[in-house]
Amino acid sequence: MVSRRLYWSRRMDDALVFLQEALRYPVEECGENLVPLPDATTRAGVEVCYSEKPFPGGMERLFLLRESLISCFVAIAGELNKRDLVLRVEDAYRTPRMQKSLALVPDVLDRVIEMVSWESGQEFPTPEEISDRLKVLVAWYPKTAGHMSGSAVDISVLDKSTLQELDRGGSYMELSENTPMDSPFIDINCRRNREMISEIFSRHGFFPYPFEFWHYSSGDALSELIAAAGRTARYGPVDFDPSSGNFLPVACPLDALISPEELGFID
Repeated sequence: MVSRRLYWSRRMDDALVFLQEALRYPVEECGENLVPLPDATTRAGVEVCYSEKPFPGGMERLFLLRESLISCFVAIAGELNKRDLVLRVEDAYRTPRMQKSLALVPDVLDRVIEMVSWESGQEFPTPEEISDRLKVLVAWYPKTAGHMSGSAVDISVLDKSTLQELDRGGSYMELSENTPMDSPFIDINCRRNREMISEIFSRHGFFPYPFEFWHYSSGDALSELIAAAGRTARYGPVDFDPSSGNFLPVACPLDALISPEELGFID
């Protein structure tokens, strides 16, 4: 078996190439509304939990999803309920401010730097090495940030009777060699859990992001690239105003959300 360090390095390089392809993928924003998931799942009578943890940086999480995706999400949650499982939505829509702040939270940035140091064998990795991994692990550009399109969810799955988390070989937001969906370093039961959840999501049009076992999306550039169906993506990044409920497409979806100066790479 390939070493943990080499596996991680190869998968992160694969992810960078994948995201560069996604930056070129055609998107035609459809203007569809963002709908609160908790209201929709309550009306549908399916059992779903929502993270009570504040978003990194202390902001409130926005459990919003595009309107046409609600019925598919409800169907997924219902299937899991029939298996005595409950979805916990860890995160859904993120505003540009939320997406940007994620990379600037010290715990997140420190963990990325720690992983880059381990991968490269250097105590002080270069700014380019760190930024390449941040592009993969945090989403550097609006176009490749499915959460900013209102088309992605990060999830955990719980046992319905105990509310204990189903073991998938790691927990949400873990950054390690166990993070990619196909990690060879998780045991067979964890792998089966990942495969079962991904099969249900995929059957309802939500595709698993290969490089994070908790992320699923539908209708954005990443998911359409994964589906390889040749469809133009219909959801692009949008800037939502929680106070008014209005949103506008992000004007420059290929512009980096974060500068080297903000990360402290340049004095």
